[in-house]
Amino acid sequence: MAQRLIVIGGDAAGMSAASQARRRRDRADLEIVVFERGHFTSYSACGIPYWISGLVSGPEALIARDPETFRTTYAMDVRMRHEVTAIDLDRREVVARDLEGGGEVRERFDDLVYATGAVPMKPPWADTDAGGVFGMQTLDDGAALRDWLDAEPQPRRAVVVGGGYIGVEMAEALIQRGLSVTLVEAGSQPMATVDGDMAELVAEAMRGLGVTIRTDLPVTGLEQRDGRVSAVVTAEGPIPADVVVLGLGVRPNTALAKAAGFPIGPSGGIRVDRRMRVAGLSGVWAAGDCVETLHRVSGMPVHVPLGTHANKQGRAAGINIGGGYATFAGVIGTAVTKVCDLEVGRTGLREEEATLAGFDFVSVIAESTNRAGYYPGARPMTVKLIAERPSGRLLGAQIVGWSEAAKRIDTLAVALWNGMTVDDMTSLDLGYAPPYAPVWDPVLVAARKAVDALAAPDR
Repeated sequence: MAQRLIVIGGDAAGMSAASQARRRRDRADLEIVVFERGHFTSYSACGIPYWISGLVSGPEALIARDPETFRTTYAMDVRMRHEVTAIDLDRREVVARDLEGGGEVRERFDDLVYATGAVPMKPPWADTDAGGVFGMQTLDDGAALRDWLDAEPQPRRAVVVGGGYIGVEMAEALIQRGLSVTLVEAGSQPMATVDGDMAELVAEAMRGLGVTIRTDLPVTGLEQRDGRVSAVVTAEGPIPADVVVLGLGVRPNTALAKAAGFPIGPSGGIRVDRRMRVAGLSGVWAAGDCVETLHRVSGMPVHVPLGTHANKQGRAAGINIGGGYATFAGVIGTAVTKVCDLEVGRTGLREEEATLAGFDFVSVIAESTNRAGYYPGARPMTVKLIAERPSGRLLGAQIVGWSEAAKRIDTLAVALWNGMTVDDMTSLDLGYAPPYAPVWDPVLVAARKAVDALAAPDR
């Protein structure tokens, strides 16, 4: 009898795992059953804001492989609109409910991949039956928001609650749709994934785009009229809204795992080893936004939900299930985004995180340009480096600038991944031509400044 692999979740991690397992084991040897509660498989959730804005068509443009491709090309039993409701580890079975046809099924497994992703943070005040309130995690969420924006009466005023990646990107998308947009953030700054001095550059760009930013202002409730949201409630009074988008971040989707007895780590994600095996459970694997992983700089367990990690983790799990050997080496938190034409990149630790991890460090900010100053289109770029004292090891980096800014973070990510010091970095042989960089690339300028700061006497 063929062994059976059951995959819970049909997006990046789950389908990467299933595909890698299939490449190594044919149907006669391994039967693969995938349960997905939504309408889509293998799609780019990161592309949703650009679909909302109209920059890209969708949802088809955001789908890498549809269910039928997995069925016919990869010989998988892909069951859409099926929600797994229970996992029985003793009987090696899952229970799934057909969300459209009704009824339940029980399916046995030899190996199980848990890849349920993350769910948007939803405070109690957002638990409402009023129309016009949206989380933004799946293509189904994007489709629901698109329908709301296109329906009559068309919304004119949007409030985005939360200033993380999703909040910032959705604020821009809604501005591009012609709505009046207010971003409300409970903390002191939007884009808390970078330090405050860098986040202020992002806030300036958002205001220039037309977004009203309200900081240090928690939302406490919603008002509605005729079954539709009409305002968000704050201590400073209501803010009118015809549509509300929640950008409060996400948490690992682990309710089903907890009920089944999976180990949960301090970050809230499922505890896995480097091969993506769930700790202490034979034949059970987990990957993607539902797991926690090791931060290679701080050495601490973290939950960093990014599609890049999900695909790599799923790939590792699938290779191992297929009889090979693969590991996931951890994360350093590299990410990029944009606000209009302003690009933002970060990797490693912020100042607060470096302090919490117990590092003694220096931080420097260097101003430069994306191209040679005399070349047309040269624009400012700000690079921030955080380096360990006294070793000079790079601990973190942030970049805010215009064209050609964000992807420079990859140079810094490679340096950080390999434990380079800022002194090492000053000798990096980086590409130079006036259309692409000054003779001293902004990365090198920042590294030189960090070396000087490390050499300066303590004050």
